[in-house]
Amino acid sequence: MSGGPSKDYVQTTTVGVVRSLPVSKAEQDEAALLDGLQSNETWAKVALFDQYAQHVERILGRVLGRDAEISDVLHDTFVQAYASVDGIREARAIKGWLSTVAVYTARGLIRRRKIRRWLRFWDPGELPEEAAPVAEPTTREALQRSYAILERMPADERIAFSLRFIDGMELTEAASACSCSLATIKRRLAKAENRFLEAARGDSVLSGRIEGGRWANR
Repeated sequence: MSGGPSKDYVQTTTVGVVRSLPVSKAEQDEAALLDGLQSNETWAKVALFDQYAQHVERILGRVLGRDAEISDVLHDTFVQAYASVDGIREARAIKGWLSTVAVYTARGLIRRRKIRRWLRFWDPGELPEEAAPVAEPTTREALQRSYAILERMPADERIAFSLRFIDGMELTEAASACSCSLATIKRRLAKAENRFLEAARGDSVLSGRIEGGRWANR
């Protein structure tokens, strides 16, 4: 396909793209989309976001949890994607490639936060106050405590754990998203599981849950 979609595909103003309009089946074809992206076409950038923003946001949510910066990380992921699109060789790889970009963008945020936490040790006045005693356990509380454990893990292990056990990715898919071998993702998962279980068994809310879950016999 050549020439891209018609001028009616994207409504624009002097400040840029406002919204995308319905596209034809041909325009939605992934091969045409990849051609458009690699030609730096505005319609293709809009179409990529329209089609995959929900997928990317889901990946980020699994890795980061309920995070106030999700919207910013989503934006950064697509900025990184637009900048690296020339590296895609096959149109069918678009979804997996975006998963990888999302993982790397989330990992960057995790690492930046760890650096900021280390820096806070030099100024005790900026340390957060101790949390008040928590009321009865709830599912939301268990999820928050789980992510608190994950936040203390090395970034690569946390991401592997989140993609495999929270998002439910197959091992090969998780390895692809993390740009590593199957053997490497398995090693990361083994370490992450051990770290998580050790911490969860010492938590009053999580200990009962893991005894009856997938890790009951671990």
